[in-house]
Amino acid sequence: SRPLFRRPAAPPPASPSRPSFPRRPGRAPPSAREAMGRMYGRGKGISSSALPYRRRPPTWLKMKTEDVCDHICKLAKKGLTPSQIGVTLRDSFGVPQVRTVTGNKILRILKTNGLAPELPEDLYYLIKKAVAIRKHLDKNRKDKD
Repeated sequence: SRPLFRRPAAPPPASPSRPSFPRRPGRAPPSAREAMGRMYGRGKGISSSALPYRRRPPTWLKMKTEDVCDHICKLAKKGLTPSQIGVTLRDSFGVPQVRTVTGNKILRILKTNGLAPELPEDLYYLIKKAVAIRKHLDKNRKDKD
């Protein structure tokens, strides 16, 4: 008295923390698909350089605090932004981190010397980007995307 056919086993219940997705051959699982590039930005992931744990200036650096502050003021008078000043100090003068050498960040040094920009740098570039987009849309009226 055995049945002629077997009933298929019931699928296991889906866990509440992870929704069940239908598996298709050749498709990556959802966790791998979420690591793709951003749709509305240039970011591709969370990789970045790590700052050194030691907060003291490196032993191989021979520049004094006053020299670094003088270079910062000279570059600011030329019209460079704080991030450009940091890149110049790193590439041309071999200063890895201004804060470890001087104890202050570049913008704070500029503020104490009265050379800080009236608009914060990130806000300035956001406004500049918005102006460029507005100019493009005024010129290309049919551009809807």
